[in-house]
Amino acid sequence: MRRIVLASTSPFRRELMERLGIPFETAEPLFEENVEPGDEPAELVKRLALGKAMSLAPTYDDALIIGSDQVFVAGGEIVGKPGSVERAREQLRMMSGGTHTFHTGLAVVDTASGVTHTVAVPFTVILRDLTDGEIDEYIRRDDPLSCAGSFKIEGLGIALMERLEGVDFTSLIGLPLIALVSILREMGVNPLSR
Repeated sequence: MRRIVLASTSPFRRELMERLGIPFETAEPLFEENVEPGDEPAELVKRLALGKAMSLAPTYDDALIIGSDQVFVAGGEIVGKPGSVERAREQLRMMSGGTHTFHTGLAVVDTASGVTHTVAVPFTVILRDLTDGEIDEYIRRDDPLSCAGSFKIEGLGIALMERLEGVDFTSLIGLPLIALVSILREMGVNPLSR
């Protein structure tokens, strides 16, 4: 089996990769993310995912390197990580009762052949109408200050949702496994074969 490297230190992405049951290692990407004015979300996440994967290519001469990145779009604007309780409150109030989209970029780089694959996977979340008390209780219990959009869907954030829409719920957590399996199979790695 090919050496597989996940260019991420995210415990959520690592847990998703583990679901595939194939050997892999993780490495911190040597890449500085930058957002340019006018960046379209889907193109931005593909560029950032590829940048993360490519940043490790000089270190691994015969590997498949997986990069991923995600942005959250609410009200037509890219919404970042809140970083503070007050900013998390503002974000959740703004998103309450609305429909918003995550864009998750995925890149796989074959360092032996130079072949790269990139894709962006959208996923839509529809939040319930939330009271200030619910927002405060959610923030207190789930501590989503380091999460884009101020919620953790893999935690209590599911209680904020009215409905979820998309082709791959794992993209919402940060690594679209359906697209990844498809790309890996194309590159000769099938999680369902020995």
